[in-house]
Amino acid sequence: MAMDRFRIYGDTRSGNCLKVKWTAERLGLAHDWIDIDVTSGETRRENFLALNPAGQVPVLERPDGRTLAQSNAILLYLAEGSDLVPADPFDRAKMMEWLFWEQYSHEPYIAVRRYQKRFLNKADSEIDPDLMARGRRALGVMELRLIARDYFVDEALSLADIALVAYTRLAHEGGFDLSEFPAVGGWVRRVESDLGIAHAQMEPS
Repeated sequence: MAMDRFRIYGDTRSGNCLKVKWTAERLGLAHDWIDIDVTSGETRRENFLALNPAGQVPVLERPDGRTLAQSNAILLYLAEGSDLVPADPFDRAKMMEWLFWEQYSHEPYIAVRRYQKRFLNKADSEIDPDLMARGRRALGVMELRLIARDYFVDEALSLADIALVAYTRLAHEGGFDLSEFPAVGGWVRRVESDLGIAHAQMEPS
């Protein structure tokens, strides 16, 4: 039987995967979620490498068999023409600015520290202190942006918010205390409510 729905391959413990899932659900796109356990090596198996030779999740598989990797590229593809992408060219570019920043200056520190603490069970003394310093700096940049606004772009939910909330809402699992960034904390709750997802406990663990 021919596939007539998107397939999304991902690990539900990954913020990069969840933001794709949330976007598809927010837009009401028919899709099947295929759970991939990264920690057990499923992304290194031949059948998965045929979908993405880089061996990474998430992966979107179209009904025609074409595949797309890299979470923010998938977001842009799924949301094209929707209210999650600003119509104004400058606002659209500003949204993409935050998408690039999220992958370069946010995820490598907040998500990596979370992974080392939660999944590798490393003590703080075993973790590069630069991860905490740079993660806190990223949260500070977000705080400055959100002090006088509800969302990152155009005062409406956009892909920038979905991309950034994925790991920010779990920053406490990496030892970050979001109570030190009240505007960020309020924004997290706002976006979680917009997406209809459960609120993450934000006290540092």
